[in-house]
Amino acid sequence: MRLIVGRIGRPHGIRGEVIVGVRTDEPDLRFVVGAVLDVERTLPGPGRAEEGVVGDGQLTVASARWHSGQLLVAFAGITDRTAAGELTGSWLSVDSSQLPESSDPDEFRDHELIGLSVRTSAGDAVGVVADVLHYGQDLLVVRQDGGQDGGQDGGKAGEYLVPFVKAIVPEVDVSAGVLVIDPPPGLLNPAQAD
Repeated sequence: MRLIVGRIGRPHGIRGEVIVGVRTDEPDLRFVVGAVLDVERTLPGPGRAEEGVVGDGQLTVASARWHSGQLLVAFAGITDRTAAGELTGSWLSVDSSQLPESSDPDEFRDHELIGLSVRTSAGDAVGVVADVLHYGQDLLVVRQDGGQDGGQDGGKAGEYLVPFVKAIVPEVDVSAGVLVIDPPPGLLNPAQAD
């Protein structure tokens, strides 16, 4: 699975550095000198039915530094502002198999959670983790199947936003493909809210 780690912004200076919009919790590991990142450049322009890929390739990090809260990266072979400008808007990614295992049993990467089957602590099926959102609080987007009965507790098929905290998500078993939630009243059925 491909994991986006950044998006290349505008050039910085005249020697080929670019500003990278970081999309990873570990920028100092992903953008270390010598790291090889996959790059995809999307076609710009209004009126296109869909964005296409101009070219796939790889870039090797030649240098990386923080400047005024922004990550500035230079890539091998990109030595001037013009060449750096051609990379603007490109997405940088790595293969999830390249990432080391976490030593923290309570730390999960998004790709490990997406696709897990969600059940309540009582054993009722809720749905599947469709996405993980990172705002002030990490939220699991759980997509409900709905089925013929209209879904959980008579509701209709849809999505739930479940705060990813230990009190609500007491168990995550990636190897078994199951995530257990202990939902407070109203989380899955607003009619049950206090």
